[in-house]
Order: sequence, then C-alpha cells, then structure tokens
Amino acid sequence: VKEKDTVSGNTNMIPFTKRLLIPSQIAHTISHFGRTEVIDNTLNPDFVRKFILDYFFEERQNLRFDLRLEKPLTGIPGKKCGTIIVRAEEVSNCRSVMLQFCGNKLDKKDFFGKSDPFLVFYRSNEDGSYTICHKTEVVKNTLDPVWQAFKIPVRALCNGDYDRSIKVEVYDWDRDGGHDFIGEFSTSYREMSRSQSQFHVYEVTLLSCLVDTELSFLDYIRGGTQINFTVAIDFTASNGNPSQPTSLHYMSPYQLNDYAMALRAVGEIIQDYDSDKMFPALGFGAKLPPDGRVSHEFALNGNPQNPYCTGIEGVMEAYYQSLKSVRLYGPTHFSPVINHVARYASAVTDGSQYFILLIISDGVITDMAQTKESIVNASSLPMSIIIVGVGPAEFDEMIELDGDEERISSQGRYAERDIVQFVPFRDYIDRRGNHILSMARLAKEVLAEIPDQFLSYMRTRGIKPGPLPPPYTPCPPPAINPLLTRRVSRI
Repeated sequence: VKEKDTVSGNTNMIPFTKRLLIPSQIAHTISHFGRTEVIDNTLNPDFVRKFILDYFFEERQNLRFDLRLEKPLTGIPGKKCGTIIVRAEEVSNCRSVMLQFCGNKLDKKDFFGKSDPFLVFYRSNEDGSYTICHKTEVVKNTLDPVWQAFKIPVRALCNGDYDRSIKVEVYDWDRDGGHDFIGEFSTSYREMSRSQSQFHVYEVTLLSCLVDTELSFLDYIRGGTQINFTVAIDFTASNGNPSQPTSLHYMSPYQLNDYAMALRAVGEIIQDYDSDKMFPALGFGAKLPPDGRVSHEFALNGNPQNPYCTGIEGVMEAYYQSLKSVRLYGPTHFSPVINHVARYASAVTDGSQYFILLIISDGVITDMAQTKESIVNASSLPMSIIIVGVGPAEFDEMIELDGDEERISSQGRYAERDIVQFVPFRDYIDRRGNHILSMARLAKEVLAEIPDQFLSYMRTRGIKPGPLPPPYTPCPPPAINPLLTRRVSRI
C-alpha cells in the first residue's frame, strides 16, 4: 500500500482496515458483509480475520474490497496504490478427520501408581474463549498411553477455519473428579492434516491424521479441471423474420432478445471456469451462403475449422453476424450439435476437462429418436446439456429429454446418468421488464444441477482431483516447523 501519512512522513499510527462488501447485480446496491481488524503502523498489513460466504456455482457473486485508513484511501487516478491479495478455500460440512494420539513418558501423578491420562480438545472462539469439542477415553495406569482413534467433524474441531487454534489439555483421571492437570499444547487442523502417517515428538505423538471427505465440485476446479462451454442456437424459420419486432431473433437497439439474454445469462457465469475463454458457437436449422444448403451444425463465425469465439462478447457478435448472413429455415434437429460436443468429450475422459452444451431453441424437436440416442451415448461422457426453450410454444419433447421423472432411453438402453436440464425461459422473465433479474433467475435455474452432474461422472469413474497449485505468496514463506514438535506446557 502506498504511503499516505503526509504529516509525519512515515507509517507511524496509520490504522488499516479492510471491508468486504457484496454488490448486488439485481438491485444495483452494495451490502456490507464484514470488516477486518485494524492493523497499525505498516504498509503491508496481514489481516487475520476470515469471512465465510455461501458459494453458488449458478450465480455470479461479485465482491468488493475497500481498504481504509483513518481517512479514505482514494488513490491517484492512473497510479497504482498497492495490491490486495485474497486467499479463499472451501469450507465443507461433510469433512471429518480421524485422529489418534499417544503419550510418551508423561508425568506421574498418582502416589501408588503411574497416571491415568486422557486428552481434552478445545475449539477456540472468535472472542478468544475456548469450547470443549472432544474428550478421549482414560487409559489406566501408564505413562505411555495409546488413545483410541476418534472421528470428529472438522467444523466441530475448528468451525471450518483450518488455521484456528486447537488447544489440547492432558489430565490424569481421578475417581473423585478432581483430575490432575499434566500439561497442554496447541495446534491447528491445517498443521495436523499436513502430518505424515507417523512421527514422534516429546511427550505427545500424533500417530495418524486421516481426512475423510466427500470431494466437491470446487476440489476438481482447484485441481485443474477445465469447463468447456459450447453454445448451439436455433435458426429455424419458426422464430420469425429477424428484421421484424415479432421475431424471437429480432435485434432491437434497446434491449436483448430472448436468445441473447439466455446466452449471456449462462455464458457469463460459465466463462469464469474456462481459462482461455474460447467458446465454440454453433447454429442449426438455417440455409447457408452461398449455395443455400441446409445445415444443422454450422459455425456462427463462418469458420467450420475453427468455430471458437473469444469470450461471451465474441459469441454474441458471431450470433448477430449470422443473423445477417444466413436464411432461417428448418427443421429442428438437436442430435448433430450434441454429437459434435460428444466427439470432443469422448477424447478427454480422464477428468481434466468437462463439457457443457447450451442449446437455445423455440419449438418442436423433429429428430427426437436420434436426439435420445445421442443423449444416451453422451451420458457416459464428461458432458452436460442445458436446453433453454424460448417463445410461447409447447415444449413437451424438451421436458421429456430432461429425464427428471423418467430416465431417458433409446432402443432399450437407458442413459447412464441424468445429463440434461431443460427450462422454458418464459417462466423466469421478470414481469416488470428487469432483464438483469430475468437472466439471473434463468442462470440460477439451469446451472444448479451442473455440479451434481459433474460429480456423478467423476465418482462413477473413480477420478480424483488433480494436485492443488502452490498458493500465491508475495515473498518466500517462512519455514514451517514439523507438526506438533512442541513439548506440553506444565503448570
């Protein structure tokens, strides 16, 4: 952070605090979520307080960070005023950990025997107090106890904060309840989870720390899995003449049409999970220049060898240009674009990539049997299909493809898993004309099932996430001492 103490010329007595605010795309408002502690006398504050927010794949969750001094830090236009580094990790309710400890030459507390030791674990609270979260069994008459392994939810152990202090006290059990204090030590979940299977330290040894967790969507994303997004747009004549305001493809200078809104709503969220942000954009059901041949799988950018567009804006531009160059025709065939994406998905089945196809259409599917067969074949691939119906038509065939009530089948074969999500856009349009709200509602509905569909593929194939990338650090990290290499402190 740049120097702002112009009175004294140094950093003395400059308190820093960082506020986390959550802008709302729908209401265009900002809500205050939390504030860090104040750190005095430094241009490189390392804030300790953490914030826990709910994560939703299907929503774009913008965050704004304000860094403040005693007076606002506004900065100088065009001049860098410093960098804020934000570290995030998933806090999962399903994680638990199996721990086992033993003692080594503990203090003798009983006059006629040795000791009857047991451990008490405490979770630290925000106010600095401690809450008991686990107590081991008592091991009778020994100074070298081996306590039974126990399983405890991570949230119970540290409230999901991997760096929060965990205090462990060692006692000698007495029948009258006046247990003798032997000593204590502190650790954290992160320290214990980094341990090897066995190591020895002073009086207390952590024999094992086994993390039992159900892998999440974000585990795979952090491990390097890429989400590949492809869009396919219906250019059949039932959409109406694009030059007329009654057409579903009408390009109004004042607002997006339903196709453009659906494309932007879904694409702007998915693009954040794609590193190169190059998206294939396809069309179907149109006559193409110059010979007027009908195509059910053509590149919106006019380049069949390279149908990729740069970002969602590039897809939007290719869509608008196609409306000016192709002739809307028919019929409505879904299977060619499904097979197109399936060919790419079949070449990468190791979990490094996952493919999402967005089909936007206005009417009746005319190759229903072929489409069912394509979906059944694709259900064994790393692939999901989103279908958005636009316009006032009935969408009975698309509802059937969704497979929520009955698993889709073709020629006696059933889909291996549910990979299709269908929604009619009209059910999510805001009646007051708020298109931003309409797009947010649509994206939330159509994308909500993607993480579960993604995980169902990974689990059935036994695919684990890739290794996590090393965390970003602005300077070399300090050396980390071996876990729990500390003696218990005696009174």
